[in-house]
Amino acid sequence: MQPVLGIHHITAIAGNPQANLNFYHHLLGQRLVKRTVNFDDPGTYHFYFGDETGTPGTILTFFPWRGMPRGQRGNGEVAATAYAVPSTSLDYWRERLATAGVPASETQERFGIQVFSFEDPDGMVVELVADDSMPEINVWTGGAVPAEHALRGFHSATLWLDQTGPTAELLTNGLGYTFAGQEGARQRFQAGGTGVGSRVDLLERPGQPFGRQGAGTVHHIAYRTQDDVEQQEYLQALRSGGYHVSPVMDRQYFHSIYFRAPSGVLFEIATDAPGFLYDEPRAELGTHLKLPTWLESRRVAIAASLPEIELTAAPLEAGHE
Repeated sequence: MQPVLGIHHITAIAGNPQANLNFYHHLLGQRLVKRTVNFDDPGTYHFYFGDETGTPGTILTFFPWRGMPRGQRGNGEVAATAYAVPSTSLDYWRERLATAGVPASETQERFGIQVFSFEDPDGMVVELVADDSMPEINVWTGGAVPAEHALRGFHSATLWLDQTGPTAELLTNGLGYTFAGQEGARQRFQAGGTGVGSRVDLLERPGQPFGRQGAGTVHHIAYRTQDDVEQQEYLQALRSGGYHVSPVMDRQYFHSIYFRAPSGVLFEIATDAPGFLYDEPRAELGTHLKLPTWLESRRVAIAASLPEIELTAAPLEAGHE
C-alpha cells in the first residue's frame, strides 16, 4: 500500500455557529469552503474552512451544535491543531489576535521552530508554527488577512495519549508514517506525502484523565488517500489487523472509513476525490447551503431549522463567549 499522504481534515465540535464562523472565517482568514449540514443530524450545520479551493491538509471542519456544553480536553483526543505561518508573520498574528481580544501563550520552541497557542471561542487549542519550509497552497485572498501572512495549512496535530507505543505502531506499520524525532514526552511522525499536514505529534500523558467530547474538542482526525482503490486496501488491511473499521461512507466531497486508534482517538481515512468543486464553482465555494441528494427533498424544512448566520460579520468581531 502507498503510505497515507498526511492529514486530510480535522473535524471538531463547536457551540455558537456565528461565533465559530467569525473566528475561523473572519479572524483567522480561512475561506468558508463549504456550508452544508451534519448528514446524521441535518438540523446542524457542517462548516468547512480551508484555503481557496479546500486543498486536503488545510481543512478544519465543525459541527456547531447550539447549546452544546463545553467538552474537556484529555487523553484519547486531538488536543491541539497547528497551522503553519511564515516566520515573519508571528508578530502580525499576535497583534491581530490581541486586537480581537484573544489571549495567546508565550512563544516556545519545538523541534527548533517557534510556536505559540491560543483558544477559539469554545476553548479549542489552535497553534501557529513559524515554518518556512511548508509547500505552497492556494491561499485565499478574499478575506481580511493579507496573503503574505495567511495560514499555510496544517503544520501538525498533537494527540494526547496515555501510552504512545500502540498508536505509534499504527502510524508507522499501518499508515506508513516514519518516526521523525522526540522531545521529552513528545514524539513526531512524518507522513509519506510532501504536502501540507504531513506531521502528527504524540504526547504521552500516563495516568491523566481521558477527554470528554463537547464544544471545543476534536471529534476525529482524517488521513489522506488519493482514491477509492487505496482506501479499500487500507480498509482490508486494517480489518485484517483486528481493527473495527466502518463501511465506506459517502461524505459527498470524499469517501470515508472510520476506526478507533488504540489510544481511543477516532481516525478516518478519506479520499482526495471528488473534492469541494464537486457541486460549486470555485468563485462560489461556501456561498450556498449544499445538501446531498438524499436530503434535497427536505431542503425547505432543513433550511428553516438551521440558525441564521451572517457571512459578512466584521472581521475582528470574533467574540469569546
